[in-house]
This record gives sequence, structure tokens and C-alpha cells, in this order.
Amino acid sequence: MRVYLAGPEVFLPDALEVAAAKKRVCAAHGLEGVFPLDPPPAAAPADRPYWMRIYLGNEAHIRSCGALIANLTPFRGPSADAGTVYELGFMRALGRPVAGYSNLAADFLDRTRAFLGGQARPRADGGWEDADAMGLEDFGLADNLMIDGGIAAAGGVFERQDSPGDRWRDLAAFERCCAWIARR
Repeated sequence: MRVYLAGPEVFLPDALEVAAAKKRVCAAHGLEGVFPLDPPPAAAPADRPYWMRIYLGNEAHIRSCGALIANLTPFRGPSADAGTVYELGFMRALGRPVAGYSNLAADFLDRTRAFLGGQARPRADGGWEDADAMGLEDFGLADNLMIDGGIAAAGGVFERQDSPGDRWRDLAAFERCCAWIARR
């Protein structure tokens, strides 16, 4: 089975090396990993802007895969990478298996409060809000309820761990997702 490997690793300076490591883990489980930087199954029209050709290539990759594993480790803030979340939702809408993992185990509320620092304040009802009086999610989930909920509604898994080393290169939780996909 081909598995789309969604995540912000595409921004790493050694993205192709990380992709190769993930593909080796996939292969060990009888899966074929498809990384966003792989050549797409069909070339996008050359007259399209570069960013649109990237989007169309990634969409073609997703459509060509039977499942998706998303690296939902918080990226540039307390939540997962927006592009990765979009890809996860896209695959979920296609009705195919999805799995996610995070190399930071803390709940979304704790990460959001830490990110906001002194701007997070308690509400009279026991909840929390930011400086604009916008409530903070407090469901004990790994991320926004739509992310956790989409994975759960698909029957998927969301693996969480605190990575003792490099959170972008630790593949232990990723491997558990691969094992789950392979058992399906």
C-alpha cells in the first residue's frame, strides 16, 4: 500500500534524508512511503505558478495513496502545520485510513498556554482565554478537536510521545503508525 507522508519535514535542510529514513521504516512494514517532495504522478501545467504546481503535485500524491500518516508535532506555534492538517482532512474526505503522531506529548491547552505566556488568563468558569477574550480549547486532546476528531472518526490512531532527541527526526511514533497501517 502507498502511504502519503504528510508533515513539515519538507522545510528541513535535510528533508530528503528524513524522507529516505521514513521510507525505510515504511518498507520494513510492507508499505511504500510517498513524500511530498517526490516527483508527482502527473506534472501540473507549466503555466501555473510554482506554488500551485506544488499544491497540485501534493494533491495528486494524496489521491494516489491508500492511506496517510501525518506528523502533527507542533510547528511554529502550539498546533500542527496547517498544510499537514489540510492534507489529513483531504485524505479523510476521501474515506481512506489516516494516522497521526506528535513528538510532543503535552495536551493542546498546555502548549497553547505556554505559547501565550502571560497573555493566557483564567476565566470565572474555570476555563482559559487569551488577551482577546477568546476561549482556549480544553479537551485533553493532542491538538484542535477537529484534528483529533477527524482521526478518531476515521478509526485511525494518534500516537503521542515526548521525543528525547530531535523531534523532527525521531521516528518511533511514526513507526507505530506504520505498524497500524500495515495491520489494516
